[in-house]
Amino acid sequence: MTSAPVPGSVLIYDRIAANRRKTWLLMALFVALTTALLGLLVYALGFPPGAIGIVGIALIVYALFSYFAGSRVILAISGAHEVTKEQEWEYVRRVENLCIGAGLPMPRTWVLEDTAPNAFATGRDPQHAHVVVTRGLLQKLEPIELEAVLAHELSHIGNYDIRVMTVAALLVGVVVLMSDFFLRFTYWGAGARPRNRGKGGGGWLIVLLLAVVAAILAPIVAQALRAAISRQREFLADASGALLCRHPEALARALEKIAADPEPLEAANKGTAHLFIYNPLREHHSFLNSLFDTHPPIAERIRLLRSM
Repeated sequence: MTSAPVPGSVLIYDRIAANRRKTWLLMALFVALTTALLGLLVYALGFPPGAIGIVGIALIVYALFSYFAGSRVILAISGAHEVTKEQEWEYVRRVENLCIGAGLPMPRTWVLEDTAPNAFATGRDPQHAHVVVTRGLLQKLEPIELEAVLAHELSHIGNYDIRVMTVAALLVGVVVLMSDFFLRFTYWGAGARPRNRGKGGGGWLIVLLLAVVAAILAPIVAQALRAAISRQREFLADASGALLCRHPEALARALEKIAADPEPLEAANKGTAHLFIYNPLREHHSFLNSLFDTHPPIAERIRLLRSM
């Protein structure tokens, strides 16, 4: 006989399924946005297929570099150093134990010598993954809280969040490049060329106007969608991490301590901030900041963890 759920409670499996659905919906919207902008660009400016092919090849090269070398660049920028079990017994042993429970290969373990408590995971897949914690996290959290944070980061690896966020970042880059390319051509009069004016009389002006509006708005919408995807992945990792460590309250307490700590994370920047378990860039709250924030409100994350 099973007990009835407590009113207001959240089932972990339901939360995981909901977050996955929302992520893929956002990704579909993202792809549709990119495709629509490319179609408007081609139609309005009448680029030959060869030009689009050259841009496509350049983007593929960029994507391959980001996919295979992105984690090495991130680790180099962060200034973290790799550690072994002999050097950091408690940290590495807990990662090993959680990997056994999750059925994941052992990632490489790193420490960032910074007093602010925080952590992140990077890598293109579970076989090429890295977990990074700050010295402050090792010093300021209780062992069970540290394990909960590590479970959250390993969930990012197991859920392939790093790959999803890499794809999202690449799509943002594509949208920004296409928008800039289009606006530069429009500035130099590409849209006013005779071959474009001949497209259906004055109809090309409407198409050109729509394309310009799309080129201006698309990067803004793309950044907002990327941030929304990132927020859903954080919710998903919270739920999956709670399931892995079997202690949602420990993760909630860890998030409280990390958020309340006054120490700034010196190694963080806008390019890597979305990777951390808690946004290290403490900006003022506003509608626009909330729209482009890559992390959900910490109070909401804690509330959901304590309702599981």
